[in-house]
Amino acid sequence: MTRRVVLDTDFGLGERFMAEWRALPPQGMLHYLAVTPHVPGADTIADAQLRALWPVDVPGFHRILLDDGRVTLDLLAGALDAVLPQIAARVDAFHVDASFPASQARGLAKLAVLGATLHAQAPDEALAWALTAAGFVCKAIEGTQDIGAVYQSRRPQPAPPPEPVRRAIVIGAGVAGSAASHRLCASGWEVTLIERHAAPAQEASGNVAGIFMPLLSKDDNIPTRLSRAAYTFALREWRRLGGVGRVFDGASCGVLQLARDADHAIVQQDVVAAWNYPEEYVRWLDADAAGELLGGATPHGGWLFGQGGWARPASLCAAMLDACGERLRRVFTTEVLDLRRVDGEWQVRGGDGALIAQAPTVVLANGTGAVNIAQAAELPLSRLRGQVTHLPVPDAAHAAAASTPMHGDARAVPVPPAPPILPLVVCREAYVTPPSSGIVCAGATYDNDDDPELRAESQLENLTRLAEIVPGEAVAALAATAPLAGRVGFRCAAPDRLPLAGPLPDYPSAGRLERLRDVPRHPGLYGLLGYASRGLIWAPLMAELLVSQLENAPPPLEAMLVDALDPGRFLLKQRRRSQ
Repeated sequence: MTRRVVLDTDFGLGERFMAEWRALPPQGMLHYLAVTPHVPGADTIADAQLRALWPVDVPGFHRILLDDGRVTLDLLAGALDAVLPQIAARVDAFHVDASFPASQARGLAKLAVLGATLHAQAPDEALAWALTAAGFVCKAIEGTQDIGAVYQSRRPQPAPPPEPVRRAIVIGAGVAGSAASHRLCASGWEVTLIERHAAPAQEASGNVAGIFMPLLSKDDNIPTRLSRAAYTFALREWRRLGGVGRVFDGASCGVLQLARDADHAIVQQDVVAAWNYPEEYVRWLDADAAGELLGGATPHGGWLFGQGGWARPASLCAAMLDACGERLRRVFTTEVLDLRRVDGEWQVRGGDGALIAQAPTVVLANGTGAVNIAQAAELPLSRLRGQVTHLPVPDAAHAAAASTPMHGDARAVPVPPAPPILPLVVCREAYVTPPSSGIVCAGATYDNDDDPELRAESQLENLTRLAEIVPGEAVAALAATAPLAGRVGFRCAAPDRLPLAGPLPDYPSAGRLERLRDVPRHPGLYGLLGYASRGLIWAPLMAELLVSQLENAPPPLEAMLVDALDPGRFLLKQRRRSQ
């Protein structure tokens, strides 16, 4: 399919986008980049498919996939002079409004392919001259005050990248590998998914419940901006998949993040006020309102993320893999230990040297298992132990039997310790979920050891923190009465706690380095690693970023955020320190 990339410097109400969509030929693809100061309200969007996926009004890039992936709309929310330098794209057509500043004309030229067209609405003379100086040949459009232009620069143009061979191997079937397989298959790739276990989501993605929510900060730092983009994209992608609680287990029940203390409560209030977030994204609840949700007093209040919630990662992985259809080949109970590049393709081999699969592209999505493969051995990935405590919810029959008076020698049925039954996820230094399959989850620890067994001291840590979150004597008593139960998983984390998403660096080939573009790469070898405890929200956006890199399409994030995720960033820092 032929991809047409359009940049609109003023989205307005989307009339031009809808016109481009309607004009799209059956075998065409449209990628529409639309700058807007703020995300318009969903009530202004006439198209039902688009309205159902419409984002909340928060800053940043918002990717919306439509028409079974044939149409991509990137809403770029922010000031034009801040947004334009963050766009990485080769643009075929521009729509420029009358207020476009002449000083930004060269920014358009940097994005234009040779022969790109431009339509400017009633530009002033300064803009017409600036476009001409930037390499656009401008002509008046008869009967209007508009101009049309064609980019015809004589400067040498980069050769268009070759079309990728759409065959890939993904190693690891947790949320990272399942999301990658899903997006690749949806984009027409044939994917071989290799997993060392007999089923997907058996390691860090195997917990009963994971929570999804964004990060907030007063300075809107890189982790905050990345988590905002990832969280909102994940919500849209899950809607496209069929919905939380429908095609996979979970609930968009809300997440209440309680303030740690009085000072933190003030910070939380200041953040919400400073950024003027819409209430459906986050709102501040005072102590009384937060206590109502908790069913008991809490001292300081907190943030309520109304669209947040919990999901069972294994069921999400299953849903994504089922959606892949016949393009996905599953090779399970097979461990990859060796990669060899032969005649432009990667040969993937196991410990016995036998060939498992072969393809031009390989994606490592196997957490800290990646460092067992020579090409990724120097990546600074840590293995962090996390123990989650499982608190069974007594069923009605058990509770009734326990409350029935006993006579003679009959012994009373012991009542299992009752966990808190909450309508939403609550977190502070730890988290607690609503019941899932008869279990309330509380956790999780961060330990720097490799012990896979449940530990009493780790459970005590979880339950002590739980008692600090949820008031009441019954919850406090769990620390002494709850049986040891739960799950131990190992998170894969980078030193900066951000994912690694992109082409993997070739450490042995690296010499002096000044910029990320100088970092040598293993051809066709990519990583989706380091998701730590936020794999649920990282996975869809990182998979989308991967596909954009493989397809030479515009990325779903600002350029500086893409750089913040680059697996080569650690090699670059290492070389800069030593130079």
